[in-house]
Amino acid sequence: MRKLRTIEIDRLSVDSFRHASKLPLIVVLDDVRSLYNVGSIFRTCDAFRVQGIYLCGITATPPHNEIHKTALGAEESVSWQYFEKAEDAVSHLREQGFRVYAAEQTEGSLLLCGDEGSSLSLPYPCALVLGNEVKGVSQDVIDVCDGCIEIPQFGTKHSMNVAVAAGVLIWEIAKPYLNKLGIKHDNN
Repeated sequence: MRKLRTIEIDRLSVDSFRHASKLPLIVVLDDVRSLYNVGSIFRTCDAFRVQGIYLCGITATPPHNEIHKTALGAEESVSWQYFEKAEDAVSHLREQGFRVYAAEQTEGSLLLCGDEGSSLSLPYPCALVLGNEVKGVSQDVIDVCDGCIEIPQFGTKHSMNVAVAAGVLIWEIAKPYLNKLGIKHDNN
């Protein structure tokens, strides 16, 4: 095995990315305070060609050096909008026909993997709300969502870093869409 050089990996230009078909998913950041987490989520959204990001409340917006440090330019390719309140972003999405799910541990939350290990399958278009690093998604936002998704955890901690959780959830949301498009995403 030989590691590929960057020039050997076929990637889209920013302009081609903007015009390419997108995963019908909007990622909503509810008061995410770390600019490095915001940048990392931009980069993950670029990787999966997510339709866009809604930045809400205290969540910083580009341009910003700390966002750029982890986004590595993804803040230029991924479409984004700012909303003062995440509840307004959720209402806007629901008016456009999106089903909106918060990443949170709640009564009746959907487990990322079902009892039989089956993948989560959400209707498209959908949106995923990710919350503050300490407080998570606010109850006011949960109240206006269609449901909540929980990542099963088996250690001593009750939460994950928001950027890591975003990567796990976006991948799981993307898999059925990739299957539908016939895009190979595993070694089977």
